[in-house]
Amino acid sequence: MLYPVYVHLGDAKTAHGVTFPDFPGCFAAADDWDSLPAAIQEAVQAHFLGEGAQAVPEPTPLDVLASDPQYAEGVWMLAEVDLSQIDTTPVRLNISLPANLVEQIDAYARRHGATRSGFLAQAARQAMAQN
Repeated sequence: MLYPVYVHLGDAKTAHGVTFPDFPGCFAAADDWDSLPAAIQEAVQAHFLGEGAQAVPEPTPLDVLASDPQYAEGVWMLAEVDLSQIDTTPVRLNISLPANLVEQIDAYARRHGATRSGFLAQAARQAMAQN
């Protein structure tokens, strides 16, 4: 589906930044124009992680956004977003962990109002975001 994105132009020292008017709080960046589509797709997938494609709003018509004064220093672009990549269907895993670690995970999750699966998913997201 095509979504309007606003590109804040970069230069030799800074990347191009992308704002998604339809997805508040979602941002992407890329050093060159050729890298923008992949960065946009990745940002949208991360933004809607755990929510599913049904949570993604319909795109706002570009002519509605183009007259907004907050968008004055960059350029508009229509970006193809593959909503089929936003899949949050649970997958059952069979993993092996030391019993004492599982006990610690469960205790931590309970103290923080989470489940074991929720805790492990969040820990994995945080670990991947650091790299």
